[in-house]
Amino acid sequence: MRNILKLRERPGEEVPQEVYGWRPYALAFSASWASAMYGYDSAFIGGTLNLPSFQRTFGLADASKRAKADLSSNIVSTFQGGAFFGCAAGFFMAERFGRKATIMASAVIFTVGAILQMIGRLDLLYAGRVFTGWGVGASAMILPIYVSECSPALIRGRLVGVFEIMLQVALVFGFWVNYGVNKNIPATTSKQWHIPVAVQFIPAGLLVLTMIPMIESPRWLMSKGRKQEAAKALSWVRHLPEDHPWIIHELSVVENAIESEVAGSPRTWKQIGRELFSAGVRGRIIISFMMMIFQNFTGINAINYYSPTIFTSIGFTGTSNGLLATGIFGIVKMVATMLYAGFLVDKVGRRNLLLIGGAGAGISMFYLAGYSQISGSFERTPPLDSGARAAVAMVYIYALFYGLSWNGIPWLFCSEVLPTRVRTAGMAFCVCIQWLTQFVVVYSLPHMVIGIKHGTFLFFGACTVLAIGFAWLFVPETKGVQLEDMDLLFGRDVSIVATKARQNYEDVRNARVVVAEEKGSVVYEEKV
Repeated sequence: MRNILKLRERPGEEVPQEVYGWRPYALAFSASWASAMYGYDSAFIGGTLNLPSFQRTFGLADASKRAKADLSSNIVSTFQGGAFFGCAAGFFMAERFGRKATIMASAVIFTVGAILQMIGRLDLLYAGRVFTGWGVGASAMILPIYVSECSPALIRGRLVGVFEIMLQVALVFGFWVNYGVNKNIPATTSKQWHIPVAVQFIPAGLLVLTMIPMIESPRWLMSKGRKQEAAKALSWVRHLPEDHPWIIHELSVVENAIESEVAGSPRTWKQIGRELFSAGVRGRIIISFMMMIFQNFTGINAINYYSPTIFTSIGFTGTSNGLLATGIFGIVKMVATMLYAGFLVDKVGRRNLLLIGGAGAGISMFYLAGYSQISGSFERTPPLDSGARAAVAMVYIYALFYGLSWNGIPWLFCSEVLPTRVRTAGMAFCVCIQWLTQFVVVYSLPHMVIGIKHGTFLFFGACTVLAIGFAWLFVPETKGVQLEDMDLLFGRDVSIVATKARQNYEDVRNARVVVAEEKGSVVYEEKV
């Protein structure tokens, strides 16, 4: 028996069932091997830094606590530095050569970086981290745009959510690969750290292989005047013939939106730069990059990259214990992300999840701050009593709530709210901010642990409170909104208050439905 949802793709049209077939899911899955590169690299390096063989090879074993913190910061943060510049370069490449070509080229650059890391010299390790960061920075910037531009509106959140699912699955592999080699491979052999580094080749290779048969973004093709190619690409992903009325109409909507956006203006880099901060667009940019900043300053990458250090600070001693606790953290975060992408984001909505998830993550951080201060866990090893177990549980609760909300929604939001004419440039700007703030967090964390101790958790908890307030005031709900209708939420004359912006969209939408019904056309109701 079919359930009837009240969501409508467009007033006055009945959507063919083929639009929601397997092809958009295959496209999202293929492209999301790029996020697997990102996820694995985020996870494996923190555990690998703690492997005895790695510490011996790269001079960490006999280093002082301060020197070890400096070296760890450098090894981890060179990745973010490379990602920042890769993101910026990816913008120019994506505008010139397309979304698909940029994603595939990023895999090649990432592979070069992985090769350099395998050699075993510190200078080449740094260079390899920069190259892998470059590949991830370029692909992570363009991947949500690519999937978003190819997706039907009503399942866009779910499909872009595949980005996060693949990232989290790879994150889990990164955590558990380190645990496995630590338990089963002697610390006296370099194979112990070579295996985690070599696994990077897998997602990069699969990305290239699976992207070969995929289409280019129809919206990008249309923006370049390649209408016939755009029709062919859209026909494939919608699983409908090119002369089908739905394909013709969707292309017409995209073409009209692009023409009204450019309004005869020259497509120069200077023009694009000015339009990023023009009325009706700058509000979207500000909200998007603020969400990226809060995504990092709520503490997730501190745990991703330095999870063994975090678990040591709440009483889990020993390399194996730290890696085991880290592996469980990855599983919890992966399950939460699957729930977010598969069931919640297109039903509960983006804004509600940000508020609920932020509240749960913030409470967890404040508990960890209180526990570490009372127990003195940063100065000594506390007993594994009920307080310590509750602290570990809070790390997992944090992973659950963060995985449902701030983990994926900023990426989705940025990819869907920006106008076509500046979508790539805006996404590049916001993701560069993301990598910059991520660099600040991962570079600073080892020094924060030494310097402010329990204040580390207090800082991230306070930032989470600010993130909740920001989402409540300024982030409107984008669930079910067509990309071409985002002006109804962020137009020149629309209020910056989130609830009023959404009400403006609902009023215009309802008016369209009334007009469609008065004309006697069929108002589509989605069948699932």
